[in-house]
Amino acid sequence: MGACLSSEHASKGRNLSWQSTVNIVHLDGRLQQLKETTKTWVVLSQNPNCFICSSESLYVGSLMPPLVPNQELHLGHIYFLVPRSKSRIPLSLEDLCALTIKADAVLAPSKPTRKILKFPSHVSHKKFQVHPVL
Repeated sequence: MGACLSSEHASKGRNLSWQSTVNIVHLDGRLQQLKETTKTWVVLSQNPNCFICSSESLYVGSLMPPLVPNQELHLGHIYFLVPRSKSRIPLSLEDLCALTIKADAVLAPSKPTRKILKFPSHVSHKKFQVHPVL
């Protein structure tokens, strides 16, 4: 088996549910969704000037920790491809916000929608927003 991702392995076009895929946000903001877990090196082989970091390990003022090549990318997780030139620069709040905006922009179509509920008049005249727990 080679380092190629088949069309059955990576989504094309519309977004799949992000909880059931490996989600990789590319430098250009494109979302790559993989239907199966895969090793970091497979994605890096197609993006040689980048490293991959997990959205769960990003902290302002700290270096973005690159995943090791043999590390498995897990379903339901969000990963970022980052230029190698940023590997020795602490993450700024501005950079973290930019990554968050990129991820939100590409994952938004697959996120559950918010519902507005109206309670009976004897309870309240206010509208409430219910936000899904992810």
